[in-house]
Amino acid sequence: MIRCHLARLMGEHKMKISDVLRQTGFSRNAVTLMYKEIAQMIDLGALDKLCCLFECQVADMLEFADEQG
Repeated sequence: MIRCHLARLMGEHKMKISDVLRQTGFSRNAVTLMYKEIAQMIDLGALDKLCCLFECQVADMLEFADEQG
């Protein structure tokens, strides 16, 4: 399972979904799906914008979590 840490990063930067929308131009639906960790796919361009916004690496945004062990 791939975990998306958008909610954690937003909390660390004291940002709301509306702040992310305004600074990235993404749709509310796209941000909400990533925030709630129910997105089925993430566009590489979107991932790039989020990493720039939060000044982080891809590994800070996404994590592989092994559910078997």
